[in-house]
Amino acid sequence: MNTDVLDTAVLKTEIRLFGREPGSVFWILLFPTLLLAIMGSVPSFREADPDLGGLRPVDAYVPVAVLLGLIVGGLQGMPPTIAGYRENGILRRMSTTPVRPAALLTAQMLVLGAGALLSALAALAVGRLAFDVTLPRQPLGYLLALLLALFASLALGALLSALARTTKIATAIGSTALFPAMFCAGVWLPVEAMPDVLGDIVGWTPFGAAAQALNDAAAGDWPGWTHLGVLAVWTVLLTAAAARWFRWE
Repeated sequence: MNTDVLDTAVLKTEIRLFGREPGSVFWILLFPTLLLAIMGSVPSFREADPDLGGLRPVDAYVPVAVLLGLIVGGLQGMPPTIAGYRENGILRRMSTTPVRPAALLTAQMLVLGAGALLSALAALAVGRLAFDVTLPRQPLGYLLALLLALFASLALGALLSALARTTKIATAIGSTALFPAMFCAGVWLPVEAMPDVLGDIVGWTPFGAAAQALNDAAAGDWPGWTHLGVLAVWTVLLTAAAARWFRWE
């Protein structure tokens, strides 16, 4: 049978499995937008804040919500799933069939990537319709930063999948990496409100650089090439490390 047909069948199966996991659907697709809606419902979050350059907190949290779906998908979605396939011998059995094990990893990335992008669109839509948040004034720059952030998140997820041999270890590693990633993205403190030194340090992390790039594009500026470069370098390094240490068995 044609390998393209088999790869498509694997992708369809992964889509069905993802839809049957209410936890994944909630945390990746719904939670970021729900968090934005809760924060936006607080009256003080809809008032201009001098510490944010005159922005309202709800304006600053839209890029955070956009990134949150990417982070959860990469760090909490992929590692336990791939580790579970490895632990249960599914990858090993696939290697004896015409289906390439790599097709499974590709399908995971496509499904989680699509879910993260849908989550980002939902956050932008709710921000605009519910709280009158201005849509990105530099849409092409915003899309570029968003895609680079997605690639970096999936590359990090692939690396964690490579390092974790069991589902429990994968979940633990993913949870450990999740909170620093959320901090760098500005979940607890928007990047704009961070002290200069902390903001500079965070800007060298993939999600800190992504947050600053998205903020620039939202304001109408082209994302800083430094931030885009940081995202690109992290993506290359994480992908290379994942390829180096990934094992199908």
